[in-house]
Amino acid sequence: MLCPDNIKNLIRKSKFYNSNSTAGFTLIEMLAVVIIIGILSAIAAPSWLAFTNRQKVNKVNDVLLSTLQEAQREAKKTKINKSIWFRRRQVDNIIQYAVVSENITEATDISLWKPLGEEIGVDSQQFILLTNITDNNTASVTTASNTISTAKKYITFDYIGVLPNAKFGDPASGSTTLPGLKLVVAVPKSANSTEAGNTKRCVIVQTILGGMRTEKDDKCDQ
Repeated sequence: MLCPDNIKNLIRKSKFYNSNSTAGFTLIEMLAVVIIIGILSAIAAPSWLAFTNRQKVNKVNDVLLSTLQEAQREAKKTKINKSIWFRRRQVDNIIQYAVVSENITEATDISLWKPLGEEIGVDSQQFILLTNITDNNTASVTTASNTISTAKKYITFDYIGVLPNAKFGDPASGSTTLPGLKLVVAVPKSANSTEAGNTKRCVIVQTILGGMRTEKDDKCDQ
C-alpha cells in the first residue's frame, strides 16, 4: 500500500524526470536548428557568392558603357576628339580609366585617372578587365583574352562621334561579323588569379559610327 510519504516521493521523481526530459529535448532542438542552419548556409554560400559576383560585373560593365557613351556625346558636343584610356596601375594593379581630349597624348596628370568601379563601390581588384584592343581603335584578335596591362589601351571618338581609322578585327571562322572592340569584365577564377572565370559582361564597339552593344558570358568570346 502506498503511504503519503511514498506518494510524495513518486511525485518528486516524476517531476525530476519530466524536467530533465523537457530540458534535454530543448537542447536537442537547439542543436538540430544549429545543424540545419549550418547545412543551409553551406548550400547557399556558393549561390550567394555567385550572385554578388554577377552584380559586381554588371555594375562595372554599366560604368564602361556609360563612360563610352558619354565620351562620344562630349566629342560631338564640343567638336573635339575624345579618348577613353584604360590601364593597370603598376604599383598596386588597380584598373584605371581616363577620358581625355585630343591634345593630351600622355596622362602625366594623375588626377585624370580614376579607379574603375570606385564610384559604385566595387574594388577593381575584385574583377579582371580583358580586351582585344592592341592599338587606338584597333582589334587584332576575336577573343578579348588580354588583361589590361600597364600600357594604356584606348578607344577614340572624333568630333562627329565616329571612330577614325577603326579596325574591328577579322571574323571568326564561319562568320561574317567583325569582332569589334571589346572590353570584358570578368570574375577571376580564384582569389588573386589573373585568369577569367565563366562569369563575364562586356561592351563591344562594333561599327565605325560608334554603335555599341553589351553581351555576357560566352557571347563575349564570339
